[in-house]
Amino acid sequence: MTTRPHEEYEGHGEPEPHEEPGTQEVPVIRLHRWDADWPDDDPHANFKSDVVLYGRLDPLATLRGMAENLDIPVGALARYVLARWATGGSGGLLEVGPVMVHRLWEPIAEAERQDSDDARLRAYHQLRQMIAWLKLPLDEPTVYPAQFEDGRFEDGRFEDGPDDTATR
Repeated sequence: MTTRPHEEYEGHGEPEPHEEPGTQEVPVIRLHRWDADWPDDDPHANFKSDVVLYGRLDPLATLRGMAENLDIPVGALARYVLARWATGGSGGLLEVGPVMVHRLWEPIAEAERQDSDDARLRAYHQLRQMIAWLKLPLDEPTVYPAQFEDGRFEDGRFEDGPDDTATR
């Protein structure tokens, strides 16, 4: 990977007002296809297989179409896609929350500690139940009844506080 000053890029225009001209460098990468062999017990075999399979595609065909339709530079879209994908794990952690991640990991860790197919199957069933519980409101939005309607709780109080009973 190499870097070049921002202003060397065609179509970049003037630096942003908060940038000092010539001080910010932008990475330049080549999009390589990759093909390789790996051992059957490679823990990253599935990911490597995806890299090989998706590497056969030309991602720039999609990005060029988006760039033209949205009037956004291809490089800006590529940076967005890479950043969005690369930070997906941390975004998922924020959405699920660290407590739930630890709770979801516990059955897996226990199954690996026991190192048996029965333990792994029990962990699968436990995880399936936990995830079913998490997605229940997504599948059945009415599972949790509305707590108040028109800003008023069931007992007639407004959501602002217990003494706010004036009609709005």
